[in-house]
Formats: sequence, structure tokens, C-alpha cells
Amino acid sequence: MADTSSRYLNRELSWLEFNQGVLDEAHDATVPVLERLKFLAISASNLDEFFMVRVGGLKLVEHQENPPADPAGMSVREQLDAIAARVHRMTGDQYRCFLEEIEPQLAQAGVRRLNAPDLNERQKQVVDQFFNDEVASVLTPMAIDPASEFPLLPHQVLHMAVRLLPPEGETKPRFAIIPLGRSLGRFVTLPSDRGYCYILLEDIVAAEVEHFFPGEGVVHCAPFRITRNADIAVRDDLVHDLLQEIEEVLDERKLGNCVRLEIATSADAETVAFLRKTLGVDEGETYALAGPLDLAGFMRLSDLQGFDNLKYEPWPPRISPDVDLGAGMFNVIARRDILLLHPYDSFEPVVRLLEEAAEDPDVLAIKQTLYRTSRNSPIVAALERAAERGKYVTAVIELRARFDEARNIEWARNLERAGVQVIYGVKGLKTHAKICIIVRREPYGIVRYVHFGTGNYNEITARLYSDVSLMTCNEEFGADAIAFFNAITGFSQPQRFRKIDAAPLGLRERIIEMIDAETDRQNHGQKARIIAKLNSLVDPEIIEALYRASNAGVEIKLNVRGVCCLRPGVPKLSEHISVVSIIDRFLEHSRILYFHHGGDRRIFISSADWMPRNLDRRVELLVPVEDHALKERLLQTLKAYFRDDVKSRRLLPDGRYKRLTPSAKRPPTRVQEVLYRRVCDAALIAEQSQRTVFEPHQAPDNAH
Repeated sequence: MADTSSRYLNRELSWLEFNQGVLDEAHDATVPVLERLKFLAISASNLDEFFMVRVGGLKLVEHQENPPADPAGMSVREQLDAIAARVHRMTGDQYRCFLEEIEPQLAQAGVRRLNAPDLNERQKQVVDQFFNDEVASVLTPMAIDPASEFPLLPHQVLHMAVRLLPPEGETKPRFAIIPLGRSLGRFVTLPSDRGYCYILLEDIVAAEVEHFFPGEGVVHCAPFRITRNADIAVRDDLVHDLLQEIEEVLDERKLGNCVRLEIATSADAETVAFLRKTLGVDEGETYALAGPLDLAGFMRLSDLQGFDNLKYEPWPPRISPDVDLGAGMFNVIARRDILLLHPYDSFEPVVRLLEEAAEDPDVLAIKQTLYRTSRNSPIVAALERAAERGKYVTAVIELRARFDEARNIEWARNLERAGVQVIYGVKGLKTHAKICIIVRREPYGIVRYVHFGTGNYNEITARLYSDVSLMTCNEEFGADAIAFFNAITGFSQPQRFRKIDAAPLGLRERIIEMIDAETDRQNHGQKARIIAKLNSLVDPEIIEALYRASNAGVEIKLNVRGVCCLRPGVPKLSEHISVVSIIDRFLEHSRILYFHHGGDRRIFISSADWMPRNLDRRVELLVPVEDHALKERLLQTLKAYFRDDVKSRRLLPDGRYKRLTPSAKRPPTRVQEVLYRRVCDAALIAEQSQRTVFEPHQAPDNAH
């Protein structure tokens, strides 16, 4: 067997290469400039979470006795050093993009960031009034006493570090810190005769900092920002009150060790040394930034109104022609299974299904999983109304959805008050499956309507993420859905499902079985093929199964948006495997699997990525799509992803990505545009066919 380092890519470095792809979209001159700013903000936000979770987790492991190497053979220290080197290069790239590309183009288009020396008299008056009325009243400086414990600073919030003149006769510098908080807002709009001008809060504070320290000499001030370790696990197998434990974890995150210090390059050496010492960070964990800190905060500016010419052409979701707006959703689903490709197909039918169920007197029960929801979720509101109307409503709410814990706790309490039976998931597992079942009494008996999805029950992200919805009243799917809920909400032993597969109850084994079946067919001279679309591929057992299939000659095409630890294109290991990643205006989130299966094509949608956490520590679902027309639509969708030569990046054996370029022999193909145009064309055809139906005029009943 080859050395492990030649078989796997490191997970953390693979993720950073994915984030570089996001940043590359910010560099892309063909992308509208406010959209480029959005990609830049996303790349910064991604790094924030990466440090909070992945780097934070590695820091915890590093302090364990004899920490293990990763599957790629890298020690924890080697990973941390490699991460620091890569992120320093990436942040330099981010600020070159912002300062040298995006800001000049924004200024040319009329969106300008000003500093204090740039202000005209009218603008100075606005800033002075804002400072005197709000800033000076709200912000409170904290003097740092070397003899006392350093104050607890909130992370992911901007602060100003201020160096003051030492008292007469002393030489040791004095420091104070001004937390900028979040209540004032960072972008301060300025009057302008043309376009939009703004100044950042930290620049106002820097210009007026002496007003906070009357009678003192301010030597220097600079903005900084810290990131704390947020990788704090919940041992719910040892917990009696999961809700209380989650609330305690949220408090603990505020106390996590600092894993990154970001500070302006203008900060002097004394200030940097002071912060590094007091926060306990080393040089590799310190990031000196040449422009405004917290580029993720510029997401707000990317939504600037009145500059539509600097944004993407609108692609509003379309109502699927398979969904009759004049008929109730139960009638629609009763006619045939419904497949929706979000965000091209509207998520509205899924919301409407829940809203109709809440009002329908024939609906007896609703059972649903909730992982992430919107702030004012109409689905949660529908569940509350259903319970208030006496229906039996069960909601499995995952309190451990990272960084959405507080919102999910609030939803759980609201639903309980409305009379919903709330289940806080399964002990030791996160409930990540996306499923809803509605039990309805109909003239010929009980019918169970089921929704399976690859994405969250969130109507906001459903306009931004690519996901798949399958709605059916197939009897076997309904029986599986009931068995699934009984297994995760009660003490019943999980039964063998008729159609679906679930993690951690053998989902990995099912996937490997289907991969090995393709390998066996190839070895016996039959055609074999695997196509899969995923967010992440990390699981070593599945990777090894794919390597075996490749060595047998099976053609394997993988679309992996983010982390991929498989090395593609390596002779005698993975030469028949190709991996691409698509990064475009919508976040690729759907999981779709295809196995040729001797010509009896098997196509599935899934909530699970091919990662140990999904397959071992989460409740996930794998759902077959059986309707011939729906299978064909999914297969054609999968194939389209591998024709993209505009937004596609091919993964190289060394872990880097190479952006594809359009061929001179055919028009460029951008898969997200292709999928949207298909939906629009289908809607247009359906509309035209309705127009050409001739309806005879009926004479009134009393006519002779």
C-alpha cells in the first residue's frame, strides 16, 4: 500500500483551497462588482468559522497526550503551521482584491469609502454630530491595569487599542481598549451630491479618539479583532437537560481561548506586542491587515440599494409547472411525485404544503425535522397553528446546529407553548435529516404525504442554495417515514426500511455496497459508472471503495463543492476519477447520487455528505427517486454540472484547483444559468399550452 500521504489530501488544507475558489470569484472581472464584494465577504466569513471550529478544534487536540496524525499523515502541529502559512497568503490576497480591484471599481461607479481627511465641510458636520450624539454616549473605554486581570473581550467584534502617554516619571506605556460593539452600526452614510459615500465607525473613533481621554496624551490607536475557539462539544449522553447544556455551551464560547488576532498594519510594535502577550497568541496567529478589518461585515454593503447595475441579473424562482396553483398541494402530490430543484424551482410549494396542512380539517398529524430555520419562519408558524387547531404535531429540533443553537432554542420554546410535541433529537447524534410527513384522512383511508429534502426548511436560504425537494404520497415511502420518526423519537428498535436508508444505521455500508457493485460489474466486462454531487468527501472507507472502483476501470465523476480528501487522477490509484467544484452565485448544497447498476439506473437524493461525522454521528437519509421522468431530470442535471466550463474548477492530484476555460469549439456552459433557463423554458411551455386550450362556451341551464 502506498504511503497514506499519497492516498489522501489533508482536510483543512483542502477546505482552504475551496475558500480560495470563493475568493477567486471576487477577483473575477466578469462578475458584477457588488457581487464580487459579496464573494469577498463570504470568503472572510468562511475563514471566521474555520478558525472558530477547525483551528479551535486542532488547538484542543494539540494539548492532548500523543495526538494522532490525520489520514494524510500530518501531525496536529504540521497542520496548524500549514494552515497559518496558507491563511497568511490568503488574507494578503483578500486585501489586494479589496484595495486594488473592488474599491477602485466601486468608487468609479459612485460607491466611495472616505477617511476623515477626505471629508468636506458638510460631511465633517455630519460626522461631528454623529460622534457627539451617539458615539461618545454609547462607547466606553476600558483602562487596562497591568496588575489586574485582562478584561474579557467579545470575539468577532471590532475594538480600538489605544496607547497613552505614561505618567510623568514613568516609561512603561499605558493602554486602553474601546469596544465598538454592534449597536451603532459600522457603515455611516455621508451626504453626497453623487453616488453613495460612507465612513467606517472605526475611522470616526480613530479621528476623535482624544475626546475619550481628556487631559491624557494619546500616542497611538489601531483597530483589532479577536477570534475565539468555538469548538465546544456537548456530551449529551451524560446530560439530563440538553436545553440547559446547550445554553451553557453558548456561554462557554464567550470564554474560549483566542485562536487569531487581526490587527491593522498601522498598529505600532508596542501595541501589537501588548495585545499578543495579553491574549496569548504567537506570531503565526497574528494577522496584520492592510485595510478595514472584518471584511465579512461588507456583506451589508453588497446589498446596497439603487445600484442594481452592479449586481447580478435577477433570477427569481419559478413555480414548477408540475404544481397547479389552482389545486391544493394534496391534490397535486396525489397525481404524481413532485421534484423541485431549488432555487430555480420555487420553495413556495413546500411552504404551502405545511400551511395547507395546518388549516385542513382532514389532517390528523404533522411530523417534521428542523435543523436550521429562518428568523420569521412561516413553516414554524404553520406548525404552531396546526397544534393550536388540535392536530398532533411533532417537531424534532436539533439544538446543536452550530451557531444556530440560540435560534433553535427559541423556536423549541415557542413550539412547546403552542402545544407541539418537541423532541431534542437523538442522544449522541445530530438530527440532520430533512423530512416532513403529513397524515391525512381521505375517503379511501389514511394517506401519508412526505417531503424529503437535501436542504433546510428555510425559505430564505432556499433562494440562495441549490437543493432538491421530493414530495410523494407513495405508500412505501410513507411507511418508511413513520418508521423513521418512531425510531428517532421513541425507544423503538430501528426497523429495516422498504425504500430509504439512514445513518448511522448502515448508510455508509449501503453506499460502499453500491460502489462495489459497479466495481464488480466492471470486472465482469459490463458497463459501470458512478456520478455523485456532494458538499464534502472525507470518509476514508468510501474513498478506498472509490479507489478500488477506479482501479477496476469504473468511470467516476464527482462534483464536490468543498472539502475533498480523495486525490483524483493518480495513476494506479484514481486515474478514472475526476473531481470538479462549482462556485457561482448560488451555493451548491444538493447531494445527488447516480449508479449505472447494469442499466437499471439508481438515482438518490441525500441529506448526508460522505464524511465520518455524517455517517457515524448524525441522523441522515438516503432517498431513491423512482419516477422515470424525475430520474431523467436529475440525471440530466448531474451531467450538466460536468459540462460547466465557466464556473467549474478541476481538482488536481496535489490538492490545488485549476479553473476550466471555455472551449473555442462550443459556446461556454455555465451550469447554474443552464438550470435556470431550463426552468424558465418549462414554465413558458406550460403557460403557452394553457393558453392554446380551447374551452367551449356553455349555454346557461335555463336556455332553450
